[in-house]
Amino acid sequence: MKQHQNRNEIKSFFIKLSIFIVTVAAADIFIGGILKKAYFNQHQGYDFLTTNSIKNTTAPILVFGSSRAVNIFNPALIEEELKLPCYNVGRVGQSVFYHYGVLKSILKRYKPEKIILSFDAGNFEKDQEDYDRISSLLPYYKTIPEIEPIVDLRGPYEELKTISNIYPYNSLLLPIVSGNMQKKNKYQNIKGYIPIKKTIKGALPAIDFTKRKTLDAKKINIFKAFISECNLANIELHIICPPYLITGFANDLSIQTAKKIASDHNVDFIDYSNDSFFTQQPFLFADFRHLNEKGSEIFTKQVTKIISHNSTNYSASTMLP
Repeated sequence: MKQHQNRNEIKSFFIKLSIFIVTVAAADIFIGGILKKAYFNQHQGYDFLTTNSIKNTTAPILVFGSSRAVNIFNPALIEEELKLPCYNVGRVGQSVFYHYGVLKSILKRYKPEKIILSFDAGNFEKDQEDYDRISSLLPYYKTIPEIEPIVDLRGPYEELKTISNIYPYNSLLLPIVSGNMQKKNKYQNIKGYIPIKKTIKGALPAIDFTKRKTLDAKKINIFKAFISECNLANIELHIICPPYLITGFANDLSIQTAKKIASDHNVDFIDYSNDSFFTQQPFLFADFRHLNEKGSEIFTKQVTKIISHNSTNYSASTMLP
């Protein structure tokens, strides 16, 4: 009798467990489906611009990079000089991991003619946040195979975690809501470029780039892979470091390393990080890292002329109105 009761209890337990698993799985599929639809229905915000970069743009000229790419390189001015459509596929706060994932996704669809890769001081330094921010690519993990190895850099269990349909969107609820609130992206008409209209105020920060920090071998290898992909596809690549407005600037190890890699791959590296024209014009900056709208106009025109004429014999001062 007792044995029979125990069997019934075990049977009841497994029935309840099965119901629980089925319920959780159904909820995951249902909620994940809603989040996915809402994510790809966004009409504004960074996620919208990422989707547009990965899935839609076919511009012959693309700009890659972090916020210094997004806020500095104006596609309209690039188009004016180079006579080809341009789109800024950069994303605020992202590293070479993100840039490479987007590049691989784009190359699956078409081959751009020219690419500008914006490079920043400290880009190769070890920083866990750069791995965490790869999460921006999670919504594309299951549908774009080229994204998988980049997302997997986040940790050893990403493939397991992405079994869940909710996981790719679990930190994106507020951006998804915001991205669905308006029907037009205010930055879409300027092709991913987000100008900053303010001017820097207050004392400049003193940053010592002579201090040697540990470089991340994975970042360096992905940077090399980015260059190799462009070379293999016969894409004209220009790596450009926009200016900073800081005191005590010295050679940054990441910039030095990137220059050497670019040279080894026969790619130009245009370094404006400590350019005297810009460092003497603080009214062109929004903060010590970003040019404002006016500075962006001058800088974009300058580097675009360099690209157009394949020369470094231009002075930024000649671009002043």
